[in-house]
Amino acid sequence: MYGKAICQQLDELQRQGANLDKLLNRAVELLHRSNPRFHWTGIYELFPDNVLRLGPFIGAPTDHCFIGIGQGVCGTAVKEKRNINIPDVSKVSNYLACSASTKSELVVLIRRGETIFAQIDIDSHELAAFDEETLKQVEKVADWLALMYERHRITKAQPLIPPNDTAIK
Repeated sequence: MYGKAICQQLDELQRQGANLDKLLNRAVELLHRSNPRFHWTGIYELFPDNVLRLGPFIGAPTDHCFIGIGQGVCGTAVKEKRNINIPDVSKVSNYLACSASTKSELVVLIRRGETIFAQIDIDSHELAAFDEETLKQVEKVADWLALMYERHRITKAQPLIPPNDTAIK
């Protein structure tokens, strides 16, 4: 039940006024600590230019800070609009190696409907590290984060309200 527990902790942080960046950082921390098979945990955000950009992460540094749609497992997940669980990355022809130690990878989209905001990317040094239950738990966190992205987007899009004396009548 770690997905639910992570969401509850994120709920509390959000009630305390945390912004989206702080929520993303905390989500990565909590996810990474939740499973000993998670050796690299991060969020790639999808920008309007259709490039995934690395956000908060825990693990070894990576050269893959920018990933195009369709490139590697992360870019393929966005292109195909689906979560991807790769039990053995050596079997994937377009795999972008972040670390020679990585044996399996899980990518879960952070989305609301057809809108993809970002993705959770998790690497493991173990083959077939991610089972269906792991996927479900990470999806719970991704769904919670999608709601925060949506709220953030709506808040940023709100027009400024002019002072009363200059309001349009």
